[in-house]
Amino acid sequence: MSVASLQGRDLLSMADLSADELRELLDLAARLKTGKVNPHCENKVLGLLFSKASTRTRVSFSVAMFQLGGQVLDLNASVTQVGRGEPTVDTARVLDRYLDVLAIRTFEQQELETFAHYAKIPVINALTDLEHPCQVLADLQTVQEEFGQLAGLTLTYVGDGNNMANSLLLGCALAGIHVRVASPKGYEPNPMIVQKAKEIAGERSQVLITQDPELAAKDAQVLYTDVWASMGQETQAQSRLPIFRPYQVNEQLLALADPQAIVLHCLPAHRGEEITDAVLEGPQSRVWDEAENRMHAQKALLACVLGAI
Repeated sequence: MSVASLQGRDLLSMADLSADELRELLDLAARLKTGKVNPHCENKVLGLLFSKASTRTRVSFSVAMFQLGGQVLDLNASVTQVGRGEPTVDTARVLDRYLDVLAIRTFEQQELETFAHYAKIPVINALTDLEHPCQVLADLQTVQEEFGQLAGLTLTYVGDGNNMANSLLLGCALAGIHVRVASPKGYEPNPMIVQKAKEIAGERSQVLITQDPELAAKDAQVLYTDVWASMGQETQAQSRLPIFRPYQVNEQLLALADPQAIVLHCLPAHRGEEITDAVLEGPQSRVWDEAENRMHAQKALLACVLGAI
């Protein structure tokens, strides 16, 4: 299996995976969800080093590791020396001696990469300002559950060109999904990520960046959105509202998509802003399945990097 190649490896970006590794990781997540496989990671310890708030990521990683038979240490910055300014390189080398795997949620991608450079254990990106790969694993698992395949589908992301947009671009390109991102001018995804996604997609699928949400939504099988102001951008939230209002995922935009389209949101949602309550709670929403799949996808990832598969 290609997933055997993930043992001991970091996941800092969706681009760290090959297309084969992604496919087999998603297949493993599906088998874990149905109970067809039951890997064990007894006596293994996962550390969670989070500098940002978290509900789904913190809980799903913890439950996944407990179900694998391992232990979890919540390394809150406020109760460790990290909160008092201990250098990243020192913390990384110390935690490397104690833990078997480390999931980090922080602001700068560079901090994550520094940890990975100085720690020999697998380091997992649990969200940075640049990417959120673990969320995309769950997203793609949800899409595959719904449609039975990934290649050839069209996923449209509407809203801020943030970490979610960046990781979706890369993940969809790996999976052979046509990916469209509709964002206001000045709020587009990272241009280097866009270029990387186009290189990965090659001739297999299309990558479209546009300012037109209706063009992006037309005939898409998946509509995806996220908050208009990410963590750390709270002071911009009010000023962004009029800019992003045309990018709301509502009944009108959903009507332009494929009649069988599903709606995804990584949560938390600001109902009435980036998505209407009617769509979030509607029959085409798969948001709660998507949230559950965080646990299964991360359980698969942990099992692989710890060599339990």
